[in-house]
This record gives sequence, C-alpha cells and structure tokens, in this order.
Amino acid sequence: MAAPVQLSDDVFDEEIGKHEGLALVDFWATWCGPCQVIAPIIEQLAEEYDGKLKVGKVDVDANQKTAMRFNVRSIPSVLLFKNGKHIDTVVGAVPKAHLVEKIEAHLG
Repeated sequence: MAAPVQLSDDVFDEEIGKHEGLALVDFWATWCGPCQVIAPIIEQLAEEYDGKLKVGKVDVDANQKTAMRFNVRSIPSVLLFKNGKHIDTVVGAVPKAHLVEKIEAHLG
C-alpha cells in the first residue's frame, strides 16, 4: 500500500527535485482544517497512482524554507512537479476529481 512520503527541507531536493516523472506535493499544517479535509484524498491518490505518481507531504510549520521557496502562502496547496520542475499549483480543499484532472493532464 503506497502512502505519501513525509518531506522536509533537508530531503525535498533529493526526493522531489531529482525525481524523474510526475510528483504531487501537499503543503499542509496540523492546525489547518481544510488540510485535514483533503488529507484522505491525498492518501487515496498515492494508492491509486502508485508507480505513476510520487506523492509527498510538507508540513509548512516545520519546513518553512521549502514553503517559502515555492511561494506557498495559503494552505492546503498541492503542487505538481515534473522531472523536478514545479509545473502546477492547486490552492484550497478542492474535490478529488479536480486533482485527478490535473494529474491526468500532466501524466499524458
């Protein structure tokens, strides 16, 4: 069973920057209500796209350097990366179908 990888400032470049293919990273915080709403969706996507999509999570309180680097001002923010490059951002607790649409557009 695939689960999202917990990412920190220290490992972000290694895990996402050097990843070949598509990666989805959820920027969140424990105190953020909407973040708790999309957390199960992020976990479902990690399972459903296992082998096709790398899924990670960044706690913005513990990893402010990475959050600032990608200009994350509102959470939840879901960022998509292709071959280590930031290519798309979705802000807010959006329906799963919206994230699936974004993933499929970039996988194709």
